[in-house]
Amino acid sequence: MITIKETLEYIVKAITPADTEITITEREENGILILEISAPTELIGQIIGKEGKIIKSIRTILNLTYPAIRFTLDIKE
Repeated sequence: MITIKETLEYIVKAITPADTEITITEREENGILILEISAPTELIGQIIGKEGKIIKSIRTILNLTYPAIRFTLDIKE
């Protein structure tokens, strides 16, 4: 079974260059899953997109795919 972390990792790696080091960590606080995307500074804008459109789309995809999981996405440099 594919997890929400694996799905997020697949999407983020698909929109960034193949040779970049991107890591995704997960932790849980108060029943909410926190997914942290760690990427180089020059790729943060590419992940967020203009006016946050890409990161909003990623959140929408994850909400539709995993409706029972409460989560937040954090981007860390």
